[in-house]
Amino acid sequence: MTERSASPRNQIVIMAAVTAIALPGVILRLTSTHVSSALAAVIFGLAVVSAAFMLAWAAEAIQLDISAGLALAVLALIAVLPEYAVDFVFTNKAGNTYAKYNACVAPNAPKDFTNNCHLALANMTGGNQLLVGVGWSMVVLLAVGRAKTLKRKGVDLSAEHDVDEHQVNLERSHAIDISFLILAAVYGLTLPLRSSLSLIDAVVLVSIFVAYLIRIAGSPAEEPHLVGPALLIGNLAQRKRRITVAIMFLVAAGIILLVAEHFAEALVDTGTEFGISEFLLVKWLAPLASEAPELLVAGLFAWRLNANSALGALISSKVNQWTLLVGTLPIVFAISSKSLHGLPLDSLQRSELFVTAAQSVFAVAIVADRSMSKREAQGLLSIFIVQFVMQGVLKGDVEEISRVVVGVLYLVGAAVIIARKRAYVRPLLTDGLRVPHDQLHA
Repeated sequence: MTERSASPRNQIVIMAAVTAIALPGVILRLTSTHVSSALAAVIFGLAVVSAAFMLAWAAEAIQLDISAGLALAVLALIAVLPEYAVDFVFTNKAGNTYAKYNACVAPNAPKDFTNNCHLALANMTGGNQLLVGVGWSMVVLLAVGRAKTLKRKGVDLSAEHDVDEHQVNLERSHAIDISFLILAAVYGLTLPLRSSLSLIDAVVLVSIFVAYLIRIAGSPAEEPHLVGPALLIGNLAQRKRRITVAIMFLVAAGIILLVAEHFAEALVDTGTEFGISEFLLVKWLAPLASEAPELLVAGLFAWRLNANSALGALISSKVNQWTLLVGTLPIVFAISSKSLHGLPLDSLQRSELFVTAAQSVFAVAIVADRSMSKREAQGLLSIFIVQFVMQGVLKGDVEEISRVVVGVLYLVGAAVIIARKRAYVRPLLTDGLRVPHDQLHA
């Protein structure tokens, strides 16, 4: 529920500061001023972060004007638009190269030549892995830790919150998000078996997302719990609020269109200049910039013990990233390559897809009972950290093998958890795919 902001002046200062952070990137882009690749990556990256914050605030405020379930899906979709933009830049470049050479790189190109097919998937898989490995676990560990602290102070949380010192519980309505994520995760396991991400994959994955939107659009309207600048916007009169939200969407979209391509190019050039793996820069740094606001908002909600909304929003975000984002890449590639050929996959990309798909299965196994415990969150974060360190230390074929090992570890863990929670799966899918909304929200 919205409530009157205690310090609207402070929220205005925050919004002005975030807008100011974007200005150097916009100016640099419009004036074509030359700076070093590393500095350009920082300046354009900050502009992307600024735009992502604007989108997050506007998307939160728009919950006042559309149904609760659809608002959550829209919030999750809009929050990762910067990541879509960066991904589409690399996919478009890959398609252009393929149209010219019928391959992802030019014939006789140097071994270390930029492979945009690799980078298109690097940003997508990195974003998915960060969202689950860091985002989901962060929300649970933060909320559980906060609940434990309050309990020591004698605060009774059982009547007001879906969190205690042991786990976070999700409302029954979130069975919809989890059920569609199960469908996407199961299909995702087939992707590493392909030689390309095809238009057939696009049809399947986008169809899952459309079905998800149709299913969730019927959720009853609710008064959202807004904080920070989103609360300030939400407290405006309806007409002013809608105009403000529209302006923020347009400004953020304009910033992203201006700087996304140059941010992507600056990352690649920085890797080349300093001998850093451009693949790892694109995989981890670009998604971190685009998803920082979403993770920050979720963390703030978790700290306020609104963990149900925080984790629910990140699960919804995972649904759209593992369906719509993955599904649109072959479409962008087909348009830019002027062919019906799918986005080519080699061993590196298949191993990346495998570990991402395996992590998705592990994650949905954990939330099959609509809860995540502290121990499960620690396990999710621990495997991610192991994977992150291994990719930073290991090189070449050993690094690819390490991805397969981590993927197998995820799948073994998922099998153990599913065996323990198997009684919850059928009721979950029934709730998510068939039960009317009035019963889910009763």
